[in-house]
Amino acid sequence: MSFSVIVAAFGLVIGSFLNVCIYRMPRDMSIVFPSSRCPSCNGPIRAWDNIPVVSYLLLGGRCRHCKARISLRYPVVEGLNALLYVSVYWRYGWGWNAVVYSLFCSALVVITFIDLDFQIIPDRITLPGIPLGIIAGSLLLPDPFMRSTLLGYKASIAGFLVGGGFFYLVAVLSKGGMGGGDIKLMAMVGGLMGWKSVLLTTFLGSLSGSVVGIFLMVVKGRGRKSKIPFGPFLALGAVISLYFGQEILKWYLH
Repeated sequence: MSFSVIVAAFGLVIGSFLNVCIYRMPRDMSIVFPSSRCPSCNGPIRAWDNIPVVSYLLLGGRCRHCKARISLRYPVVEGLNALLYVSVYWRYGWGWNAVVYSLFCSALVVITFIDLDFQIIPDRITLPGIPLGIIAGSLLLPDPFMRSTLLGYKASIAGFLVGGGFFYLVAVLSKGGMGGGDIKLMAMVGGLMGWKSVLLTTFLGSLSGSVVGIFLMVVKGRGRKSKIPFGPFLALGAVISLYFGQEILKWYLH
């Protein structure tokens, strides 16, 4: 069996747990107890009904007990996490790099879907993620733009300061236009990936956010002052920087 299949299966299992985090974290519920339950009837979900993606298809997207429709988001999150894990493995091989980056991608998935629903980025992810990112960036991880060399503590701390400091400045100047969750998210990204990734992540996040914002204004009739969560776009920019930062830099320089 190809190791990629094993990685994908592991990604699906972790993705099932991410769905628990996405539902419970913004509601201040424990992510451990009680066991998985249907949000409509509160009926317990048995192990054979909790197989990632497969159970959703076998159940026809409905709860076995109350027949309420199960959100398509559940298999989407599971499949997305599996795809990210396989992509990390293909890009960075197997080792501590893959472990840390896979956990980072899972954190970004949870942040994205919570921010879409509640316009918040949980401190339970970013606050521990900042020191862990700095430690990993300082001791374990390569520079996403120069994978032959370690990122190092100087670049990691500089990334933390640039990411958190720049977004804090934006928040002050915009008088609340930038949320505290975005500040802590970018401090985490900077600590893990360095200051160059902060710049690229910010550019890509702003670009994709602007495209979506214009689309919503033109097609959906949203006003210019309508609030759009920025976390998902920063998460997208961080993933692109992680996978293609080196290639983007080469393309830009040449």
